[in-house]
Amino acid sequence: MGETRLDLVLAGLSKSFAGKAALTNVSLEVRAGEFIAILGPSGSGKSTLLKITAGFEQSDTGQVYLQGQDVTAVPPHRRNVNTVFQSYALFPHMSVFDNVAYGLRRKRLNEGEVRRRVADALALVALPDFGPRSPETLSGGEQQRIALARALVNRPAVLLLDEPLSALDLKIRRRMQIELKRIHEEVGTTFLYVTHDQEEALVMADRIAVMRAGSIEQVADGRAIYDRPATPFVANFIGETNWLRGHSRGVDDGTATIALESGGVARVSLGSCAGAPSGPLVLGVRPERMRMLAAGEAVGPRLTTVCATLTKVVFQGPQVMLEAVTGSGERLRALRQHSGSESNGALVPEPGAPVKLVWDESSTLLFPAADLPSSDARDDEI
Repeated sequence: MGETRLDLVLAGLSKSFAGKAALTNVSLEVRAGEFIAILGPSGSGKSTLLKITAGFEQSDTGQVYLQGQDVTAVPPHRRNVNTVFQSYALFPHMSVFDNVAYGLRRKRLNEGEVRRRVADALALVALPDFGPRSPETLSGGEQQRIALARALVNRPAVLLLDEPLSALDLKIRRRMQIELKRIHEEVGTTFLYVTHDQEEALVMADRIAVMRAGSIEQVADGRAIYDRPATPFVANFIGETNWLRGHSRGVDDGTATIALESGGVARVSLGSCAGAPSGPLVLGVRPERMRMLAAGEAVGPRLTTVCATLTKVVFQGPQVMLEAVTGSGERLRALRQHSGSESNGALVPEPGAPVKLVWDESSTLLFPAADLPSSDARDDEI
């Protein structure tokens, strides 16, 4: 099998502003044709990383390699990249056709080639007849697609996208996520997509790089990041996680036994490469993998059980969120699919009732307690 070609390599990038670190020794390899999302809260360094890649900012240390060439000191207009920004920055005095053709004409391509490539680009974004239109007559979603056509028509080695869907309403944004993925698959250009929206990253990206406070915490495909987060921060930022505190009672045949502060015992499969846990620990369980039972219901084998008091039942449309509090004060949430019967209490006890929260050992995440962030990972950082 041949060696994988890399379109973009970021090697040891660091950047500070007024003595405050925005990036700290960040490295990332992006494969040719890959759609990779840079995901993180505001202030995590993701936009700074994109600006350094584009050449709009210079790193304090580190290198940027584009298709094997060191472009660290190369100015933006000489890098074979194009950027689509949050504001689409279409020229209001030009037609859609002239907006898309702008970069090609600056390269002094002949007009026949310009017309052919602009027509191809407009067809790609499913707006083939929009050439004569004025940008001010377009909807937000249409402007976004024209900005994308203008960037792709230049055939960049890497397309950089800086939260381009953030100004759109929810329905259009979700539709454009599917469109962007389709366009990426059709053209095969490498996409580096910056976002704070986990849904966007999960829907579109081949791999996701999760950033926090100027560093990358994990790089993997969406399923791996959701099911096997490397840190509590990643577990909190991608989806929602219940946390319980405990201490190890030992390991037997690859399974750790954890005494929970809330009462009860949890068993956690460690895998063949994991070391024995020790000291204060935190266990994470996704709400959709935690079931809530009435206090008197029987519990099957290999299930961890925690007793709690139901405090809240929240209808969320396709699902019902059940919230309970343990005797040690831990707030836990379980999700149940909405069946239409919850409203009369047939399937859910009333708030104040004793309940059991149960889950399988394979659904448990295990981390040192010191790694758990002190506040919600979705909050803005630095």
